[in-house]
Amino acid sequence: MSSLNPTHDPARRSWIESANRPDTDFPIQNLPFGSFERNGVVRSGVAIGEHVVDLRELLDSGLLAPSSDAAFACEAADGTLNRLMSMPPRYASALRAALSDLLKSDAPQRARIEQHAEALLPRIDSLELRLPCEVGDYTDFLTSLHHTERHGRYKGLADPLPAAFKSLPIAYHGRASSLRVSGGDVRRPHGQYRDANGQVVFGPAPALDFELELAAWIGKGNALTQPIAVDDAHAHIFGYSLLNDWSAKSIQWFEQVLGPFLGKSFHSSVSPWIVTSEALAPFRKAPAARAENDPPLMEHLHGVRDQQQGGLHLELYAHLSTQRLRDSGADAARITHTHLDNLYWTFAQMVAHHTSNGCNLRTGDLLGSGTISGAEDAARACITELTNAGRDPLRLPSGETRTALEDGDEIVLRARATKPGAVSIGFGECRGRIAPALAFAPLATEVAA
Repeated sequence: MSSLNPTHDPARRSWIESANRPDTDFPIQNLPFGSFERNGVVRSGVAIGEHVVDLRELLDSGLLAPSSDAAFACEAADGTLNRLMSMPPRYASALRAALSDLLKSDAPQRARIEQHAEALLPRIDSLELRLPCEVGDYTDFLTSLHHTERHGRYKGLADPLPAAFKSLPIAYHGRASSLRVSGGDVRRPHGQYRDANGQVVFGPAPALDFELELAAWIGKGNALTQPIAVDDAHAHIFGYSLLNDWSAKSIQWFEQVLGPFLGKSFHSSVSPWIVTSEALAPFRKAPAARAENDPPLMEHLHGVRDQQQGGLHLELYAHLSTQRLRDSGADAARITHTHLDNLYWTFAQMVAHHTSNGCNLRTGDLLGSGTISGAEDAARACITELTNAGRDPLRLPSGETRTALEDGDEIVLRARATKPGAVSIGFGECRGRIAPALAFAPLATEVAA
């Protein structure tokens, strides 16, 4: 677990004024990593207020001590973050420390940086943000008891909670190729499902849903056959982003036998910034307690440090905007407010379980928490739960109702880590707007002899 250092000092302020606003996601205590395209070239950077430190420009500026860990880290973060993420944590930590010193309000290098601010510190809104790293594998877990139990009831299962749920973190292997960075359209998929008359039909999925999740990015991986101990797992997590595992529930519920397939693989959105494990150190807490009658943890899923610091003081939100709301100038409606305490399993336990059979995780792998739903109505983290599987339509301030997402609807996920005595940090937005399905007209092709 990361310990506190001067980058976490709540009294530290930046000479970049937008980083000092109380509502900013990116104060100087955060400094999340990401990638962007600039002048046709993919670069890596660190967010601060409304700006990004272009790490290539920083390296070329000579502001970092040559041959220092910070300089090596800056050189490794070139285009995508995979090389930096694969390095021992001290390198990213050294770069965060150097940036914090360069950007603090009394930094002696301020005048020198301001001379080159256009190149060194472009505005975030002037850049095309990209996925922060190349993703080889994507695993999505199912770790909210309330989400799992509700969906079991909606499906009419005699025992709505799977027998294995309280013994291990359940997961499925997702589709890394359809992961996309926040923003843009989410195209309504085609698929097979049962219509209102119970007939199996093929067409645009009618029951489209969002899933509010947190995702962990793997830094250093493990060798095949070599499991990761639960108390070592956090050292393998570079950081976290928001994840919207968009779901075509009509397709998913008809096809699901071995697990989710086409109902999930059409699009998954991640927020563009990786909030590092180090930045989240002030917000560490014990995970939510298990019920007294729950089965005891298996030895490989029980870690002393994880039981002390495996949770986070993290609140998460989902907002829904419709075309009518936008046309009227109204704000998006907040439809979900939940907390990471609503996960039954910690991310360290997810990593430990994932590797317990010898499976090798690799740098850039993405692990989703599963939908973070709680017991309260406001903490239901998808449309299916918010409407009791369509029985109780969701009512919006515009007078509209929803039992599923319609074309033009936009979901925005946000999260904030907050704790007394610490400066609150955020994750940026994870945004996506539903676009109409394309005409389904696959073209037959012949393979050349």
